[in-house]
Amino acid sequence: RGEKRSNDTHESSTDTQARLFRKSCGTGAVLCYMGHVLTDNRHGLVVNAQVTQANGTAERNTAAQMLADAARVAGTSISVGADKNYDTSGFVATCRANNVTPHVAQNVGRAGGSAIDARTTRWPGYAIGQRKRKCIEQVFGWSKAVGRIRQVMYRGLKRVDQLFLLTQAAYNLTRMRTLAARAA
Repeated sequence: RGEKRSNDTHESSTDTQARLFRKSCGTGAVLCYMGHVLTDNRHGLVVNAQVTQANGTAERNTAAQMLADAARVAGTSISVGADKNYDTSGFVATCRANNVTPHVAQNVGRAGGSAIDARTTRWPGYAIGQRKRKCIEQVFGWSKAVGRIRQVMYRGLKRVDQLFLLTQAAYNLTRMRTLAARAA
C-alpha cells in the first residue's frame, strides 16, 4: 500500500516476461505484451505481425523495423499511415531513411510541434493515408473478439507471439474469403 508500482519493483509470479504498461491516461497499469501489425492499404491483409515486451517506445521501434523490412521487399517507395503517437522526429527520420513516406497524424499540441511538415501533408496521398489507417482497428477488433487475444492463456513472449501470428493468419484467411466473394 502506498508504494508506486513499476517494472523494477513488481514482477508477475506466473509470467516473468510480461511488463506493467499503462495504455492511456486515467487507466491503471496492467501486465501485458504489445502486439504490432502492419497491413496493406488496398485489401486490409496483414503483412507482418510481432509481439514485444511492453514499454514506452516498443510501438515506434517495432514499426520502424517492420517498415524497413517491407520497404526492402517492395523495392520501391511505400507509405505508412499512423496515429499521433508516431509523430516523433526519430520515427519520421527512420521512415524517410528507409524510403517510406510517413503519413503520420500531426501532433501539433506537443512541445516542439509536429515532425511532419508541408512537404508531406500537401499531397492528396496524405489524406488517403489518414483515412486508411483506421483499417488496422478492424484487425485488432477481429483478433480480440474472434481470435482470443484479448486475454491470452499462454505465458512467455515466444508462446504469445506464436498465438498472435496464428490469429493474424486466420484473419488473413477470413479476409481473403471475403475478397474472393466480392471478386466472383
